[in-house]
Amino acid sequence: MSAAEHHRPLEDRALLVVSTNYAPEVTGIGPYATQLAEHWAASGARTQVLTGMPHYPAWRVDEHYRGVWRRRETREGVSVHRRRHYVPPRQSALTRALFETTVLAHGLLAPPPGRPDAVISQMPSLAGGVIGARVARRHRVPHIPVVQDLMGAAAAQSGIRGGGRAAAVAAAAERYALRGAALVGVIHESFVPGVTALGVDPGRIRLVPNWTHVEAPTADRAVTRARLGWREDTPVLLHSGNMGLKQGLEVLVELARLAPDIRVVLMGDGNQRETLRTQAGDLPNIDFAPPADAADFTDVLAAADVLAVTQRASVLDMSVPSKLTSYFVSGRPVVASVAGEGGTAEEVRRSGAGALVAPEDPAALLAAVRALVGDPAAADELGAHGPRYVARHLSRQAGLARFDALLGEALGDARPGARSNAPREAQGGARR
Repeated sequence: MSAAEHHRPLEDRALLVVSTNYAPEVTGIGPYATQLAEHWAASGARTQVLTGMPHYPAWRVDEHYRGVWRRRETREGVSVHRRRHYVPPRQSALTRALFETTVLAHGLLAPPPGRPDAVISQMPSLAGGVIGARVARRHRVPHIPVVQDLMGAAAAQSGIRGGGRAAAVAAAAERYALRGAALVGVIHESFVPGVTALGVDPGRIRLVPNWTHVEAPTADRAVTRARLGWREDTPVLLHSGNMGLKQGLEVLVELARLAPDIRVVLMGDGNQRETLRTQAGDLPNIDFAPPADAADFTDVLAAADVLAVTQRASVLDMSVPSKLTSYFVSGRPVVASVAGEGGTAEEVRRSGAGALVAPEDPAALLAAVRALVGDPAAADELGAHGPRYVARHLSRQAGLARFDALLGEALGDARPGARSNAPREAQGGARR
């Protein structure tokens, strides 16, 4: 029995979590929303979740939910309310707007029953933030949005078609969701200026970093490589996760073209997967693999020689990839092809578990990979910093405790601006 179940500090509290993504999704924001809701349910809260149909990262509705309009499920003590929405097979400003509009309309039309004591919304979703704000305002209870991505900045930076025109609309929705909140959580201090620019008092911003939601690898690397068909004498560069526009994964396709002796593996799904396959053509040294099962996900990561995280050069302050926490757990070195001034680069520097190269530069990325492959001892030493960083800063226990403190503060005094020490906390750099 967990400590939360012994003490049950939220006994008889009613909580509503609004998150477009939730279990059974195993990548992206879904696992964090799931573990948070389940933790609060175990702490005694009557926890409800308003979410969509599982669709990420494939951007296809899971086959078990196709044709479903509404569904109520009970998962680990959490009452999960699913609402149907449009899922765009390709991303553009228009299709993303349709996605958000249908999430918003169905969520407002049919919210979960009852009056919550607090509403917590996960915000890469504009609709989720607006729903959370509306429900909280209707019941006059605290709203606590958690900024996982800034979608206004994403529209401008990610390269999505029509994104420039959509940025102002997205920022307006974010402003509505955030300005009236009791407190605002951000997963990285690099988001603080963007949130402040949306009209949020810095005294209401709290730092709540994501934690590592996967287990450490346990399988023998050689056995896993053999099972996957990865030759011991062929270096493997692995990217795991969403294949979207902001990732700029074309750099890995070009690296494969430059280095026929390196096996490049793109593991996961996303709306750019088929486009990348077309760009790769008949390159024999690039593989497109399905997402690994949760049971052996980190074993697969640990079997690679180098792990890649890539972003378009324009991506600065709108996203910190959730894959990094899993990468660090695996114990393998990370090469990050990202803008040096962004939050992703800061996380890699802070961990000490990787190397940074210029974004959208396949030659620079290849040089970093070759340096690590050519010195296995140095690569192992670099990768070993990852699990140590996780143990110090990114444990699940520590992450959930930060959210408990955030919720407790909002429930204890929901008045905007009640605390004034948040800027020091939110801008504290390595204090994580």
